[in-house]
Amino acid sequence: MHVHILGIGGTFMAGVARLAVELGHRVTGSDANLYPPMSDQLHALGVDVHLGYGIEPLRARPDIVVVGNALSRGNACVEYLLDESLPYTSGPAWLHDHVLPGRHVIAVAGTHGKTTTSSLVTWMLEHAGLAPGFLVGGVVENFGVSARLGAPTAPFVVEADEYDTAFFDKRSKFLHYAPRTLLINNIEYDHADIFPDLAAIQRQFHHVVRLVPASGAIVHPAPAPNIDQVLAQGSWSRVVRFGSEAPCEWRYAWQPTSESPLVVRDPSGADHARGTPLLGAHNAHNTVAALAAVAEVGVPAATGLAALAGFASVKRRMELRGTRHGVAVYDDFAHHPTAIAATIAALRSRVTPPGRILAVSEMRSNTMRMGVHRDALAGAFAAADLTYVVAPSDLPWDLGAALAPLPSHAVFGDTASLIDAVAGAARPGDAVLVMSNGGFERVHERLLEALGDTE
Repeated sequence: MHVHILGIGGTFMAGVARLAVELGHRVTGSDANLYPPMSDQLHALGVDVHLGYGIEPLRARPDIVVVGNALSRGNACVEYLLDESLPYTSGPAWLHDHVLPGRHVIAVAGTHGKTTTSSLVTWMLEHAGLAPGFLVGGVVENFGVSARLGAPTAPFVVEADEYDTAFFDKRSKFLHYAPRTLLINNIEYDHADIFPDLAAIQRQFHHVVRLVPASGAIVHPAPAPNIDQVLAQGSWSRVVRFGSEAPCEWRYAWQPTSESPLVVRDPSGADHARGTPLLGAHNAHNTVAALAAVAEVGVPAATGLAALAGFASVKRRMELRGTRHGVAVYDDFAHHPTAIAATIAALRSRVTPPGRILAVSEMRSNTMRMGVHRDALAGAFAAADLTYVVAPSDLPWDLGAALAPLPSHAVFGDTASLIDAVAGAARPGDAVLVMSNGGFERVHERLLEALGDTE
């Protein structure tokens, strides 16, 4: 079968491409932009990618066209496939039809932490010998890929995004996954381009709650008022809670300065203490969430925690890209104020005075560009020593005014000027933390080059 994927460069669709190749299909794709790590993954698979959305690849009349959610009416490929009556589907629907049947699906949902938590769940299952399948929104370092089929009857872990599915299916993507274990890590307002308010997001989460069988489980943190409001609309499955306060089936305490910073009490009442390679309180949360999820397929807490010793995290999640002249450059996917604040706080445990954190970001996501979170931006960057942000010239609100409460910040109209400023300000012992949900014009590599030239 010839599968052509429109929007193949996105993390989810590149994962779909990998799964289709593993199933023995011939896979081609199109995308307007392609950048690492997904471009590297597709190249390694031998997938022929057409840059741009010209209709030439569709003239070959593939057996099925898988349409990414970035494409809309008016796109040349979309119009062609409709005019020519080519068979088409969405990525989530393709996954549901071709990969998930017969599997225990563990869906990891929430506004923040999905990729790291999905990767933790997958690695804990692998450590337990279950050979899971997975589709994660990033390259899982332990496997070097973002997706794999795994053993035919093994659990399948999917990063369950609430964003819409396709131009012809405006439901959230996670409604296609039929989870038996649903992990809701958190719920905040995001994706303002498609959701008018928090209640609209909660409505989608309740739709997926309605799909979990009575024999399945919904795992979530407590206290979590936004999640509680979702479950109050109706819940028919067992609920498993985790948190630092009672009542929770899974309890934990985290101390960043301890040799065994994470102490977990499992539902049997047994305590487990373990060191963890992951920085920050948010990753302690993610780890316990993963432990509770894998327990639903029989993995004991001790086994899950033992997997941490070999966990290699995920690309673009506090990833050290290099060090030049004593200045470390990190890459992270954070782009929501809550995630930005948590990421800076986590790095603070590694960077001590006189070393400083130089936070670098861009107004890239639709929600950020719309200014929905502008009042939270100064607080998000507050723990950084210096803040540098790139913004488009047509931003419809005053970014400088939003960042004004910060003692030291700068706004740039282009990446080159930002790189010059950061390279000029950085000194040995500093950490440059680059945060973006896109390629950011290779700013990490260009910063390292600029720092390498600095004596």
